[in-house]
Amino acid sequence: MRRLRRFLASDIGQGLVAGAAVFYMRLVHATNRWQRVRYDVLDALLAADKPIVVCFWHGRLLMVPFARRGPRPHHVMISSHRDGRVIARAVARLGIGVVTGSSSRQPAKALRQAARLCRDGSMVGITPDGPRGPRMRAAPGAVMMAELAGAVLLPVSYATTRRWLARSWDRFLIPLPFGRGVFVLGNPIELPRHMDESQRESVRQRLEEALNAVTAEADRLTGHPPIEPAPAAPMP
Repeated sequence: MRRLRRFLASDIGQGLVAGAAVFYMRLVHATNRWQRVRYDVLDALLAADKPIVVCFWHGRLLMVPFARRGPRPHHVMISSHRDGRVIARAVARLGIGVVTGSSSRQPAKALRQAARLCRDGSMVGITPDGPRGPRMRAAPGAVMMAELAGAVLLPVSYATTRRWLARSWDRFLIPLPFGRGVFVLGNPIELPRHMDESQRESVRQRLEEALNAVTAEADRLTGHPPIEPAPAAPMP
């Protein structure tokens, strides 16, 4: 077991895992029939040349690279731990750039880098509940990034009729081939100018509610009951 962990932590091991993941993602995308809901929202944002921060829950990140549309480059913020490095290798093979950072390791530097990319025309993705949770509860990072970039927050989720749910903290969804899938976009969340802390918290709550709503909608459209968020943290 120790040898396996060392192998998975090596460049060769991570490369093999990333390659297998990308193969599987492409297989799932090719063998499912996909519906796209409310993509007119994204089309309008692209036509208006709006900076966009794309937000999705950690448990729904696997197929999000295939939710893309439009000519803009894409980046995603990913943590620097072992699983994050594997994800970074995988998304790079799908043409997506990586910003390395998390809530625990140089978060301010990573947010500034991501915001700069967003201002320069890239669509930047972030999992507001990653990398450790609690599940489906938004941390402030996405709002901070959008504020720095002058961007809108765009909630996105997906679901498939055939799936396996991991017993992990995020209830990670692994879609299966030969079914039907749906990508669902929410309405963009505009940020007030010159926000104070209470306004930031209000936007954070709106984002959390919007992400839970699009995730529940995706589940319902594919015939599944919605996944429940983790209990909210008690107020200090």
